[in-house]
Amino acid sequence: QVQLAESGGGLVQVGDSLRLSCAASGRSFSGYSMGWFRRAPGKEREFVGVIHWNGRDTNYADSVKGRFTIARDNAKNTVYLQMNSVKPEDTAVYSCAATMTWGGGRWSPTTYDYWGQGTQVTVSS
Repeated sequence: QVQLAESGGGLVQVGDSLRLSCAASGRSFSGYSMGWFRRAPGKEREFVGVIHWNGRDTNYADSVKGRFTIARDNAKNTVYLQMNSVKPEDTAVYSCAATMTWGGGRWSPTTYDYWGQGTQVTVSS
């Protein structure tokens, strides 16, 4: 079992920056690839990005590419989502998730075995 807990959400203005954290506990964190997803009101859960357990390989949704960055610190069992130049459409509940898989399904929520509760990000214009 892996337990995940997000933090860092809040209310920000358009163009601001925000960093979300996801702290992991339980089984070895370093063996998991970690994804970030978001769900806006009335919409489906959306892939934001993912980082390989090696900490070097990442993938991002087109909607956030160039603005968001994922990093991890395996020594601290923590993965981060740095959000820059935020937009109103970034408003959502952001969740981190863990998977042992690194393949074509890493964009799909069904690939992930463990999820955090989520943290709300609201971007005000």
